[in-house]
Amino acid sequence: MDTGFLPISLEECRQRGIKQLDFVYVIGDAYVDHPSFGPAIISRVLESQGYQVGILSQPDMGNPESIQALGEPRLAFLVSAGNMDSMVNHYSVSRKRRQTDAYTPGGLMGKRPDRASISYCNFIRRAYKKVPIILGGIEASLRRLAHYDYWSNSLKRSLLLDSGADLISYGMGERSIVEIAHALHSGLSVKDITFIQGTVYKTSSLEGIYDRICLPDYETLLQDKSAYARSFHLQHENTDPFSGKRLVEAYSSHCFVVQNPPALPLTTEEMDRVYALPYTRRAHPSYDALGGVPATKEIQFSLVSSRGCFGGCSFCALTFHQGRIVQVRSQESLLEEARKMTQEADFKGYIHDVGGPTANFRHPACKKQETKGACKNRQCLFPTPCKNLDVSHKDYRMLLKRLREIPGVKKVFIRSGIRFDYLLAENQPEFLEELCGYHVSGQLKVAPEHISDAVLKLMGKPSWQVYKDFCRAYEKTNQRLGKKQFLVPYLMSSHPGSTLKEAVKLGEYCRDLGYMPEQVQDFYPTPSTISTCMYYTGLDPRTMEKVYVPDNPHEKAMQRALIQYRDPKNYQLVLEALEKAGRLDLVGYEKHCLIRPPAGKPYKESHDTRNRKGCQKKKTIRNIHKKKVT
Repeated sequence: MDTGFLPISLEECRQRGIKQLDFVYVIGDAYVDHPSFGPAIISRVLESQGYQVGILSQPDMGNPESIQALGEPRLAFLVSAGNMDSMVNHYSVSRKRRQTDAYTPGGLMGKRPDRASISYCNFIRRAYKKVPIILGGIEASLRRLAHYDYWSNSLKRSLLLDSGADLISYGMGERSIVEIAHALHSGLSVKDITFIQGTVYKTSSLEGIYDRICLPDYETLLQDKSAYARSFHLQHENTDPFSGKRLVEAYSSHCFVVQNPPALPLTTEEMDRVYALPYTRRAHPSYDALGGVPATKEIQFSLVSSRGCFGGCSFCALTFHQGRIVQVRSQESLLEEARKMTQEADFKGYIHDVGGPTANFRHPACKKQETKGACKNRQCLFPTPCKNLDVSHKDYRMLLKRLREIPGVKKVFIRSGIRFDYLLAENQPEFLEELCGYHVSGQLKVAPEHISDAVLKLMGKPSWQVYKDFCRAYEKTNQRLGKKQFLVPYLMSSHPGSTLKEAVKLGEYCRDLGYMPEQVQDFYPTPSTISTCMYYTGLDPRTMEKVYVPDNPHEKAMQRALIQYRDPKNYQLVLEALEKAGRLDLVGYEKHCLIRPPAGKPYKESHDTRNRKGCQKKKTIRNIHKKKVT
């Protein structure tokens, strides 16, 4: 019986008359045939080109025969660790093992190995010595060259070398995977596939590679952190598909890893075709008995309207993966998908999200990007919006309005986040009014991240004043509409540049909010971000200036505790942090204090009006932020 899913067993292949698959796709996630999952897109794109693809999800690493469940593919094995880096999936920022895995049936942990890309490729190679292996997905994409690995606290080689794969398809791989498939189908050896944009290959000779930039070799990187900072900056400058150059990283005199320039962005028509492929939009029915796949709950009734982001946050890896050029689907494509949603039996009338990395980016930052790419050494929004920035929410407003009007749709939410600085840059009230009027359900989540301009500068985020301006505009708009809605800020502790002094300021801001924020992220040094480079090297790769790095686990715990100072279990950490920061004026019984004195110790209350100035609850903050988040 044909379920509409791609085959996951040899029996299903036989039922379809498939004698040998062209590709076997080994993935670290459960098999979810939804376009929010990278393997679903890649496999459906290959299918649309006439190739037969089978899915081998979460093979049993303890059983050597499990990798042979679909037989030997005619062209290649494809490998992806999943929608998340496997180490991020497994471990918290404190390196503690997580208890659940949202991408595994029933949420069970332990169904994929650590460093899944390496493990799966080595697993395949033990059984199939000569079959090409093409590695892709976010884990491979962000580890394609030498990278800092937080979990081992070391600089790792390109994943291409440690995995034993033949090629890495990095970024959004629709273009590169089709070119790879056609090349293999034509009889070309995988070792000769060195010309495809969006791929990384290894070679023993640089002969014939003329248009190259040579990065510092791996041995130099190991010995000199400043060399790594310079290398990372060169990589960051070459993430654009129009202007990016070919990069070479040497590991010995006869071992080189070569990164071709990124693949060109998809046009709107190409995006529409990708999202119109025959996805079932569900997890494979074999998981039903286990309770399904938790990660599908949010994405089942969400719409991906765009990819790419010109926001340029330092702690985000999107520049290295999806790129800075925003690519969008047409309104008609999204409306058609929404209409299909309304026909599903468990649709309750709510579209959970319409967006992408940044919801209110619905076109490239400027016309220049469409033909010449993003600027190499300038950001579109930071430190202030570029004068050439095309600031308009007109298309997004029209899309949301048309979605609201579909019969059966009760509410359309925006949960993938908005850039409030971009919203303010339009200097028009229409989008904010429609946002507050139709797309907020009591509270809107936003990401100021910090309140210190020194830290925000390193984060690549707008100044604190911009966020305050947005708060006022949001409050006035809700008052005008007669709505009582609040802002819920995402905050980040222990980012490079944040000393205990800045962390205390963040704690004071939380005091003025009147409640303890639950959305707190302790900075997580994941591969291929500017912030991670700062964390490892102590240098800002853009300027080569020194940066303070709170890398001690105890200090990181103190910085996080200051944001959640109301939690009794954080008391000792908060007290220690205030002592080290010289801010014992915040220990006492006065309104501005964060904590009370410890029992049995005579603490003198501070009357330092300079420290207390501005510490009372601000009317604006109190009015627009919820006192208790439920």
